[in-house]
Parts: sequence; C-alpha cells; structure tokens
Amino acid sequence: MTSPTGSAGSLNAGRRARDLRRVAEEQVDVLVVGLGATGAGAALDAAARGLSVAAIDAHDLAFGTSRWSSKMIHGGLRYLAKGQVDVAYESAVERGRLLRNTHLVRAQPYVLPLTPEVGRAQAALTMTGYRLGDALRTGARTPRPLLPGPSRLPAARVRELAPMISPYGLRGGLLSWDGRLLDDARLVVALARTAAWCGARVLTRCRALSLEPGGAVVEDTLTGERLTIRARVVVNATGVWAGGLDPSVRLRPSRGTHLVVRGLEGLRSGLHLPMPGSLNRFALVLPQADGRVYVGLTDEPVDGPVPDVPVAPESDVSALLALLNSVLDTPLERSAVTGAFAGLRPLLDTSAGGRAATADLSRRHAVLSRSGVVTVVGGKLTTYRRMAEDAIDHAVALRGLSAGPSITAALPLIGAGPVPEGVPRRLAERYGSEAAEVWALAREFPQEAGLGLTLGELVWSVRHEGALDPADLLDRRTRLGLVAADREAAAALAAQAFGL
Repeated sequence: MTSPTGSAGSLNAGRRARDLRRVAEEQVDVLVVGLGATGAGAALDAAARGLSVAAIDAHDLAFGTSRWSSKMIHGGLRYLAKGQVDVAYESAVERGRLLRNTHLVRAQPYVLPLTPEVGRAQAALTMTGYRLGDALRTGARTPRPLLPGPSRLPAARVRELAPMISPYGLRGGLLSWDGRLLDDARLVVALARTAAWCGARVLTRCRALSLEPGGAVVEDTLTGERLTIRARVVVNATGVWAGGLDPSVRLRPSRGTHLVVRGLEGLRSGLHLPMPGSLNRFALVLPQADGRVYVGLTDEPVDGPVPDVPVAPESDVSALLALLNSVLDTPLERSAVTGAFAGLRPLLDTSAGGRAATADLSRRHAVLSRSGVVTVVGGKLTTYRRMAEDAIDHAVALRGLSAGPSITAALPLIGAGPVPEGVPRRLAERYGSEAAEVWALAREFPQEAGLGLTLGELVWSVRHEGALDPADLLDRRTRLGLVAADREAAAALAAQAFGL
C-alpha cells in the first residue's frame, strides 16, 4: 500500500483553527479523546474505514505515557514466561507490522553480559527464552532479515559491543534482537498525521470536561472557549487518566522510570541486565541516535492522584544506577545522570482487593462500554494498533455505524515510503520519505538547536507536525528538553521557529 504523502497530512495552528470551527458545527461518527499512541491509532483506524472522526487531547500529541516508554517494540517474551501465550503472540505480530509499516521502527541487538552474578542455569534458561521468542517471530511471519535470531557471544565480542563492561569473570554474553523505536513521540505524531491525511480532525489543547453518549463538552485551553462536539460514539483513550472520564474503570498505575546518562560512549548495542531476585525481568540500557543513553526501567505502584507529568523519584534513580554500575568496569557517579523521566502504565486491575503487585498485572488490554462511551485501557505501546482496532470494532458495533473492517495492519504511516537519495542519514532515519523536504528547510535555517537538530527541523514541526508552542518542540517533537542544560540552550531557537 502506498505511503501517505502531501499537505493533507500536515498539522499546524491554521488547520487546528479551521477544524475546531467545523467540529462545532457538525456531528462526527467517532470522537476519540486522548492522543497518545492508542488514541491516535484509534483516530487513524476509524478514519481509514471512512468514518468521520474528531480526535482531541487536553495537551499535545504524546503528552502522556506514550512519550515515556523504553522505545522498545518487543515480541512479548516476558509474557510468554508468564504463560500468557496469546499476549506474547499478539506482541510478536504487531512488532512485525511496525517493522514493515514505519521507518521509525527497526531491529535492535541486545547483549546480556554473562557476569559472575548470572549463573549458568539462569543463562541457559534465558537463552531458552530467547529461542522461544524467535519461534514467536517465526509464528508471526516476521522474516529473518527484519529480525535476526539469538546467539552466544565470546567475552571479547561482548567487550567490542560494550567496552565499558567489566572483564572480571566475564564468560561471554547472550545476543538477542527485538524491535526499537527511534522516538515514541514521533510515532504518535506519525499516527496523528496519517489520521489527518485520512480526514480526521486532530485537535490538541482541547480538554474533554465531560463525556456523554452523544459527544463531549470540550474546552479550548488556548482561549478558554467551551463547545460541544456531537458524535455518534465516543472512544475514551486517555490511558492512565481514563477513570477520570469513566468512573467505572479501575486502574492500578505503575511507574516506569528511566535515566538519561553520559559516560557510556562506545556502546554499540543495547544491554539486558537481570533484575535482582527475578528470572524474567531485565533492566535495559539503550543507546540513542542522539548520543545519549537511557537506562530503565522500574515497575512501581503509584497511589493517589495521577499527575500530568510524573516525576522520577531519587529512589528509582539510585536503584537503576546501582544496577548499571554492577556490570561496569568503572562505575558512574551520580553526576553522570543528566536527566530522568517516568511514565505511568495504565494497568487494568482485576485482582481481588486491587492490591496485586503491578509487575504481576496482565498487560492485556480491555475494551469496555458504559452509556454509549467506549473505553480502551491496559495494553502496551507495541500493541497500540490492535487496541485501536478492537476499540473501533466495538464502537462500530455499538452504534451500528456503516464501516468496513480495519485496514491499518497494512497501512504505512507517513514517512514510510522510499527515502530520497543523498539526504543525511540522520534525517532519513527521523523523517523517512519526507527527509528531502526537511533537509531543504534545514539548509534554509541551519542554526543548531543541539543534538544535531537544526532550526529548520523545528520549523518543519511547526508547519507540519502540529507543534503549537516551544514546549511541544523541546519535549515531544524532539527530546531536547530531557536534559535541563540542553533545554535552556535551545529555548530561544524554539521560540524563533514560530515566527518563520
């Protein structure tokens, strides 16, 4: 299927103003509330079936959990270890589709160093798990060239891929492969733009004040104006905040913290580090294209009100840094942690009494309905497309809407087409088939914003990716905002992008 192209997929302030006026005058088939991966995916799924769609978010694209992931698109190995074969298989299938349908996902190698803390029995069990994961890849019909299989590595090769690993007692390593995102927020932007290309009205800074079977009362947070969006069916895809709009939903949020570290230069693969006291949980060390390294992640229950932007507590930072240092030849000081971020997983709590450990809660998603409002919760980033499909299937059946089956399994996202020749590799990886247009802007506005980004790329995000203020640019269209010094250095240029 041809990849979407052209201005029909552009999001900007002018289009937002026009679409906001129109949704106040019309009735749409589907109103989607929440523009994380699942909400943007639901908007795309419904619009691709020919339904009229409005999709809103109180803040920005990927403002919530979807931008705080490990950037990992995984095949569900951990779920297989828990006996959740259906969840594992679903993950493997969706991983294969993402490897095919967007330029933002590719195969990533991970090395598990066989240090003295990893016993031979645990190493054998882990390699068995990797091979079962490779069997899942085969069952999901993901070709080997897209995702290589596991293997054992000698100690010398482990040190080539990760020269910072301590050689003391190192017996070698286990190499596995999985999917990884260049940037999870950019995936959401691609989903929203592809939905807009299909005709959806994508509206950020629109807060749903209340949901009803016939639509929602909405506040434009830029002006304070209130309006009613009339819809035949409403899909609540607000993730960890879903219970605020549907009190019947009981969630058990779980905090996943990541560190942003320096001092791991030369890391050429990801790392799996076994979590103490667990046979099937691993911390991840993930080198990024911008030169940073992420280390994560925790799985800690969160009680009380759900914040808009979670904060990574020092206890999580200390625990992750200690685990990382346990395998390094030269341990990192606390000052090597230049930033940290935390996301809240929207886990559906079906346990007796609601007190199960969050690490033990199922990552299955659920589609619920109450008074004509469809709520989709649970799940994980890898399976956002399947969650969106199930939610729209339910919405179509609930209201008897005239729509065919989902086509998103084979629908490429914006940027997934052929990459033009001659463009810089970094731009090709970030923008795919749109790289030549972005490069033209980068040459017109070559001022450096940091991490290799130019003012031209910030201008592109303003004109085509729906950025409405500097925070959108610094925190979601790019990741400059993760490190305070980088944010400060880029702030003036980000503000300048809105006047060009």
